[in-house]
Amino acid sequence: MIHVQINEDATYDLTQTDGQWQLASSETAVSIEVLPNGVISILRDGKSYTALVDTIDRDAKTVQLRINNRPYTVAIEEPLDRLLKSMGLDTAAGAKVEPVKAPMPGMILRILVAPGQDVQKGDGLLVLEAMKMENVLKATTSGTVKAVLAVEKTAVEKGTVLIEME
Repeated sequence: MIHVQINEDATYDLTQTDGQWQLASSETAVSIEVLPNGVISILRDGKSYTALVDTIDRDAKTVQLRINNRPYTVAIEEPLDRLLKSMGLDTAAGAKVEPVKAPMPGMILRILVAPGQDVQKGDGLLVLEAMKMENVLKATTSGTVKAVLAVEKTAVEKGTVLIEME
């Protein structure tokens, strides 16, 4: 049985039988089937819905769906996740924040953050020019900028630590 949370609002427990997912202990009749083409077919109280998968984040265990052109975020929690969380070994809480390194040699054009600044996953940290193209280096995880080691208008080599995160 897995636990799902939809749009940080509604929560459900699902069980799988013969390749089909169903709501556990519910009066609402729901059947969910992943079709070979990747589309998800949902049958709820006799009404059919088609869900298209926009993105899957395996690390965060979330899926972005679109049903009738409305976006939904589905967070998935498996029994192992619940066990680890109950033991204080939550994988999300223990994720190590890696420093931001130059992915290629280039020139630092702009620094977009300062030490002590909180950033979210996907936020721009700095702009690196390489091969006459501007590349925005983004945060791979949420955290706080510990130190900015890069200096604007200076050249860096591949692998140089540019920003330390915590």
